[in-house]
Amino acid sequence: MSVRPQDPSMLALSLQATVLSHARLREAATAFASEIASARGCTRVSVGFLVNGCITLVAVSHGSDEGLGGKAFANLAAAMDEAVAQGASVRWPADGAPAIRLAHSRLATGAVGGVATVPIVYIGEAIGAVTCEWSTCPPGLALLVQELENLVSLAGPVLYLMHQREAPLGRRVAHALRRSGRRLRSAEGARLRIAVALALLAAVALLAWPAAYRVGGRAHIEGEQQRSLVAPADGFLKAAHVRPGDHVKAGQVLVEMADQDLALQRRKWTSDLGQQENAYASAVARADRAAMVIALARADEARTHLELVDAELARSRILAPFDGIVVDGDLSQSLGAPVERGKPLMVMAPLERYRVVVQVDERDIADVKTGQQGSLALSALPWDALPIRVTRITPVAHAVDGRNVFDVETDITADATRIRPGLEGVAKITVGQAPLAWVGSHRLVEWVRLAVWGWLP
Repeated sequence: MSVRPQDPSMLALSLQATVLSHARLREAATAFASEIASARGCTRVSVGFLVNGCITLVAVSHGSDEGLGGKAFANLAAAMDEAVAQGASVRWPADGAPAIRLAHSRLATGAVGGVATVPIVYIGEAIGAVTCEWSTCPPGLALLVQELENLVSLAGPVLYLMHQREAPLGRRVAHALRRSGRRLRSAEGARLRIAVALALLAAVALLAWPAAYRVGGRAHIEGEQQRSLVAPADGFLKAAHVRPGDHVKAGQVLVEMADQDLALQRRKWTSDLGQQENAYASAVARADRAAMVIALARADEARTHLELVDAELARSRILAPFDGIVVDGDLSQSLGAPVERGKPLMVMAPLERYRVVVQVDERDIADVKTGQQGSLALSALPWDALPIRVTRITPVAHAVDGRNVFDVETDITADATRIRPGLEGVAKITVGQAPLAWVGSHRLVEWVRLAVWGWLP
């Protein structure tokens, strides 16, 4: 059994398929209008949507999508506006209230015998209209309008979504704002108005609330003072008694240099000193004044060389200058290696006296002052914030990872058993109070201002 084309249910499915088979609004709306016109014997079917409060035609049946404005379509657009403004279908001819039909009566004068406009409704709001025109008023116009309402209610929202998708971004945003405003002003939006008002108040209070403004960056721990222990003379490493991380006492032997050559020199000069002392005693016994003077001078020379060798032997054993910790210089794998005079062998730092060096970005250094407080989170102790205090700001910047930073020295009073020189982390210095909105946005605002200034001629 075949289905008649005029069957409303099949026509509705056909219209849906027609609209969905096109990707662009004008093509879909033209096909939609043409199919209604063919199925219901209309001389013209037009589709329009609200744009900035007025109807704009987007398609007419069996026609082009160009030239749909101007005086030729003014009455048609006015009829659509009339139906959209009332939010109900309007037909002409018709009698009595409640619809206003002035624009439809003007459109129906002349060759047009019947007009019916059905608004396109989306989420309870009339956002467009479909107008059907007949050369002679069709019988049962009221029933025909009801059928058109059913057809438009199915395909109209799809056309509207296509219209919104192709609209400029600014228009879509403005429409969304207007729709939200109407919803807020409606009777059903009382709770929403209260919620929005409370949210705005909370946002304003939160953004205006004064918050701690902190700056900082990467940080590492150093000894308050560090002592480099260097090779006293050219020679070879004999023994290394400590390694980095070891605690040492003042006077403890840290490194020993090979002293075989010095020991041989000491025996040589000791023997020479003994010989000259014997020669001096023999000259005294002979009363040989000249030999006495020569022997005494040579003995003094040997004694001087012996003292020099003893001093070099003492320096061959490098001792800890104070109680502290070895922070650098692992010589356990270099025993027997030659070293040159003045070459650094180890670095020591005193116990319980540390400083934290914070790398502060050049954009924030103007806010940092001596005496300001802050906190340090070490990679080894991420959950413990250690207190710090600014003691010195280095006035020279240097590059680190592609950005200029200043070294800010701070002291730390944390438990010395928990920290060690060389540990790294992140430090934050409290430089004042500022509104939360400024704290969160000033960096972006400053970057934009600098970028704009750089672009300007």
